[in-house]
Amino acid sequence: MEKAYTYNLCWQAINTALFAGDEILEVYNNNNFDIEYKEDNSPLTIADKKAHEIILQILTPTDIPILSEEGADVPYTNRKDWTLYWLVDPLDGTKEFIKRNGEFTVNIALIENGKPIIGVIYAPVLNKIYFGFNNQAFVAQNIPETSDIDELLEYIDQNKISLPIISKNKNFVIVASRSHLTDETNQFIEEISKHHPNHELISVGSSLKFCLIAEGIANIYPRFSPTMEWDTAAGQAIVEASGGTVMHISKNKSIEYNKEDLLNPWFIVKNNLII
Repeated sequence: MEKAYTYNLCWQAINTALFAGDEILEVYNNNNFDIEYKEDNSPLTIADKKAHEIILQILTPTDIPILSEEGADVPYTNRKDWTLYWLVDPLDGTKEFIKRNGEFTVNIALIENGKPIIGVIYAPVLNKIYFGFNNQAFVAQNIPETSDIDELLEYIDQNKISLPIISKNKNFVIVASRSHLTDETNQFIEEISKHHPNHELISVGSSLKFCLIAEGIANIYPRFSPTMEWDTAAGQAIVEASGGTVMHISKNKSIEYNKEDLLNPWFIVKNNLII
């Protein structure tokens, strides 16, 4: 794909994430919402639905197919021939949203031939947006409160910081899921600690774990519990654009997308600063 086209689509995704974030914050700040539960017992709120609707509204005119966690199930027979599509999690970290700890995100990725080539992760409460494309990754923060989308996009473009940022932390930092810390993950951390006695464990929700790797704040993120493709695609695009890797734990290759089964394998995320 031409770099100019990728650039334009990335800014379209950023624009979309900002609008979705506004929808989520409206519900979050109202602090009065019902919680439903899906068949897999995962929670769902009106914020998930409103973010999904605005994302569809903005991205549909791109004429690129959209696969969203909150959308209608698209049979594999229909999507197996997709060479380019948007993969979206309108509200990643619904449990964190319900807990009101701010650790939830809007995730938008563009997948080409099974590989994430654009990733945008927006954390509305933290007021930070991460994005990666064309082998470059960035973060912008302290985004001004304004309804002028052109002004917001200009601010992000002018104030973006390239990733990774060299960390001054002397410790080896492991990041893990706040809600899904399994026995296998604890065993992996214990093994890591033998090689890195000055290690530190950070727990955080949603796809912010990928962001900490891309930033250089954390060195490694092991994920030995279930995730779906929409949970990881944007984060993988950003990590890989920053020079890091997201590797299948047993096949020693990057995890791939648009599989018949949308469940991810276990994986390990590392940045290019790992020691």
